[in-house]
Parts: sequence; C-alpha cells; structure tokens
Amino acid sequence: MKILNSKLNKIIILIFSVLLIGTSGYMLISGYSFVDALYMTVITVTTVGFSEVKPFTPEDKIFTIFLILTSVFIVGYAVSTFSEYLVSGKLFDYFKHRKVEKEIAKLEGHTIVCGFGRNGKQAIVKLMNYNKKFVVVERDKELIDDLESQEFLCIQGDATLDETLISAGILKADNLITALPSDADNLFVVLTARQLNNDFKIISRASNESSYSKLKIAGADNVIMPDKLGGDHMASLVTTPDVIEFVDRLTIEGETTANLEEIYVDDLPKKFWGKTILDLDLRNQTGCTVIGFRNPDKDYIINPEASTKLLQKAHLIVLGRPEQIAKLRELF
Repeated sequence: MKILNSKLNKIIILIFSVLLIGTSGYMLISGYSFVDALYMTVITVTTVGFSEVKPFTPEDKIFTIFLILTSVFIVGYAVSTFSEYLVSGKLFDYFKHRKVEKEIAKLEGHTIVCGFGRNGKQAIVKLMNYNKKFVVVERDKELIDDLESQEFLCIQGDATLDETLISAGILKADNLITALPSDADNLFVVLTARQLNNDFKIISRASNESSYSKLKIAGADNVIMPDKLGGDHMASLVTTPDVIEFVDRLTIEGETTANLEEIYVDDLPKKFWGKTILDLDLRNQTGCTVIGFRNPDKDYIINPEASTKLLQKAHLIVLGRPEQIAKLRELF
C-alpha cells in the first residue's frame, strides 16, 4: 500500500508540475494573463484542439511543443500506472485499506491484538462476546484476507514496528494483547508499545518461563503462559474436579452465557461514589452477588463485606446467572 500511495503522489505531483510550468511559461513567454495561460496549458496538455488565445510566435510554438511532449509522457505514465493497479486489484485494495484506517482512527478505548494464531483467535472470540472493540495486527496476507472476509478491523504489518502500532490506534487504545509465537517478538512489541503509550494495559503471551521476568521488566502488566496454564488445569481436574468444572462453567464463552462481570466504580452513577456495596443493592435489583472487590491500590478482597466503600478507581466482580448479568448490564 505504501508503494501505491507513493506512485499516486508522484503522479499528482507530476501533473501539477506540468500545469505550473505551462502556466508560468505562457505568462512569461507570451505575456498571457493567468487565466489565459492556464487555459492554454489545459488545452495543450489535454490536446482537445481548441484555438489558441492569439497567434503563436516561434517562441510560443517551441514552448508548446515542449509542453505537449512532456505531458504525453506524464499522461502515458499515469494511465499505465492506473491500468496496472486496476487490473491487479491493488487500487481497490488501497481504497479499502484507506477506509479501514479511517475507521480505526475513530476508535478510542479499544484493544489491539497482535497475532491471529491460536491464542489470538481465542482472545478475539472473548472480546467479541463482550462487545469490545478491537484491531488485529497480523503480517500474514492469507490471515489478513480471512479477517477482512469477517469484516474485522485489521492492519497488515510487523507489530514490533512503531508505525504499525500507530496505524492500529495505539495512542488511543486501552489494552494490547500480544500473542505472537516468538517470545522475542512479544518482547519487542511490549517494549515498543510501552514507549508509545505508557497508560494502557499490556498482556503478553510467553512460551518459556525465562521470558516471564523479561516481559514484566519491559512493561507487560500480565504475562500468560498457555502451556503452563494448560498443565495446571489438567492436574486440577484430577485433584479438585468439581471446583474446576464449576469455575469453568462460570467462564463459558458466549454473550448469553456469561456468569461473571466486572464493574468499574467510576462508571456507576455519581450518587453511589463513596457509598457502600449494600447501598448499591445489586442483589435485589438484578439478583447478582458481589464476590470480589479490587481497591484503587489493586489489592483484591474476596467476598467483600457489605460495608465496603465504593471508592473511585475500584472494581467490583459480580457473579450471576446469564439473565441476571444481562439485567446488570442494562442498569450499569
């Protein structure tokens, strides 16, 4: 797309240069006014065959010959370039990507997902289930075509580069998930992203335990090791099967089957700020139960007291059946 954009810019510059040279030349050589000089330049370049403003002198004719030859080469180059991209479909792709870039530019508070592999796909499904806005960054053209066929917002490029992440709207994003297969690539993404946006949350995938501390130092808020989680989960199904199955049921994928919800206190009506969980009266209004509380210092309280104050920048973790969660979302 950059090559196409560069060629289009070159064609526009060349055409305007011909118009400028022709207009200036007729004004200086023939003494025409600006309007007459522009008129003569346009009819010469387009070869429409209208008559000249006044009879040509030898100098006018030589300059006109030069202008015609120059414009023929430039117009020929422009036509061949447009024909090439029309036939190959690249021109259509260019305007399609320009549309995507404009849509991404409008986003705020979205999530950037780097990598459309197994973990990236799972992350996207979860984000979709919770109606979260996201942009996918992927370098594989075939995967990009797959994403575009599903009408997802996506950027084809290297996620370790500043310009790619900027194109994905990193300056206005709230979260970044990097799920690239290489720990080294994930490390570069974390470093680049943290430099560009110091105030958003970064979640990184890691394959090796040795990468965990490096990713944390680089700026990742959370580091997930899928292989380790998978092994722990399988072992837990042996040691505490009923507990694990119950927890799995709480996190079943699907908008209509969600059992857990997080409420940001700052998103509640201001009348509840500084009040208590009891004053919120979630149980009576929605049937949901508050099972967790994260205070502004990021300390978690399991099964908080009803007298716990709703402080700004705190979070509530709520448990309920799908229909209760749906009612909760309607109210808050």
